[in-house]
Amino acid sequence: MNWLQPKLNLRLAQKQVLTPGLVQMVSVLALNRLELREMINQEITENPMLEVLGDDGVVSENYTDETFVKEETEKVPETEASNPFDEFDIGSFFNKYLDTGAASGAGSEREETEKPGFDKFLSSPQNLADYLLWQLSVSICSEQVQKAAEVIIGNLDENGYLMATLEEIAQSGGYSADDVEEALAVVQEFDPPGVGARDLKECLLLQLKLIDPKNTLAQQVISDHLKMLQNNQLKEIARALNRPVEAVKRAVDAVKKLDPRPGLRYNKIEPRLVEPDVAFRKVDGEWQAFLNDDDLPQLRLSPVYRRLLARDAADRDVRNYVKERFTAAVQLMKNIEQRKHTIVRVCQSILRRQKDFLEYGIDHLKPMMIKEVAEEVGVHPSTVSRAVANKYSHTPQGVFELRYFFSESVNGPQGSEMSLLSLKRLVKKMIEEEDATHPLTDEQIAKRLDEEGIHVTRRTVAKYREDLRIPSTHQRRQKD
Repeated sequence: MNWLQPKLNLRLAQKQVLTPGLVQMVSVLALNRLELREMINQEITENPMLEVLGDDGVVSENYTDETFVKEETEKVPETEASNPFDEFDIGSFFNKYLDTGAASGAGSEREETEKPGFDKFLSSPQNLADYLLWQLSVSICSEQVQKAAEVIIGNLDENGYLMATLEEIAQSGGYSADDVEEALAVVQEFDPPGVGARDLKECLLLQLKLIDPKNTLAQQVISDHLKMLQNNQLKEIARALNRPVEAVKRAVDAVKKLDPRPGLRYNKIEPRLVEPDVAFRKVDGEWQAFLNDDDLPQLRLSPVYRRLLARDAADRDVRNYVKERFTAAVQLMKNIEQRKHTIVRVCQSILRRQKDFLEYGIDHLKPMMIKEVAEEVGVHPSTVSRAVANKYSHTPQGVFELRYFFSESVNGPQGSEMSLLSLKRLVKKMIEEEDATHPLTDEQIAKRLDEEGIHVTRRTVAKYREDLRIPSTHQRRQKD
């Protein structure tokens, strides 16, 4: 049984470990300009080692708590200040950072109750769920039905459709089937009309019941021939219902006034504020990339705390704290500089490949892969991916996301490479210029592209068309 005895073995192995500094460098690289500014301001409030220089080179006191230090140091003549710790009361100053319970001791000043700001009284944006819950609060129904209705509202998607089955809702809260059915009926009577529907057919019928309840023909079209309606087969619908085509057209016009996504009006996505991180400009005939860091806080290390590190401190905890904050501040400043260096190098590589785009427009966008740029810059592809993530560039052609410049290549005219984005734009243009009564098939589009020297299959054209959210030939056809 010797094999059961404990033994000591020495083994050498290699493994990759991400240090906190490396993790921060990766995180900083992925931030856009707005996010970086917010992150820097947050670090300034947490790290007293960091100071911000204004445009005039003067330290801005709006970002730090150094005012107290400066006032204390001014009280002591320089001839007497042989030790930096004698310049001010270390205990009272660092208690602000190290002692969270200092304010609770005897003799401390009475803490003032924070009053709500004026912004608390302003109305906040209301989404669909808030609007429906408000209507539910003034509805008359049993407690069980109200609770089931709350669950239903919580399971609506952004379009206002119910994403869970009634059985799942009943099981989730132990509600009876009758209570859930009644709860759904209550929600479906709320504004906007059509909310709480389980599919498009039910959504349209709910709206039609409220808006135009006597239009039985439109109800029949939705109930029995929705698929043919989506394909614009009006003659076939008229034949199936044994009604005149003109009458069917009037019914379809009524259906077109309905909203297939009633919840979107209350779930609108707020406009996103975009500030370009990079500007592409031509200087002396050469395209150059300029990083936009005009209003980013310019950091420096506090000289007061640097002097504290230079000499022995009476309080070891204080010294350790200052040393830790000093290391974190230096690491942050290095990572911000590394971010700037990486983004500029990536943008310079983009410029070398996309000069025609900057000069002549979108149709001259060249295919470009992240791997190619990474090899040229000498970094990992994931680094390039982070460097262009959520960042925008200001160009003579407009503001574009940096990822926009990366596109796969396809076989273009005379065997030259063409960007996938340009090919999709070409397919879209062909469809926009087609005869609406005789729309192009995917096969015909592929044949036209082949005549221009672009070799793609019919299935590839169909995929591009679906990516562009363009309906099929049958759905695009307009009847005479």
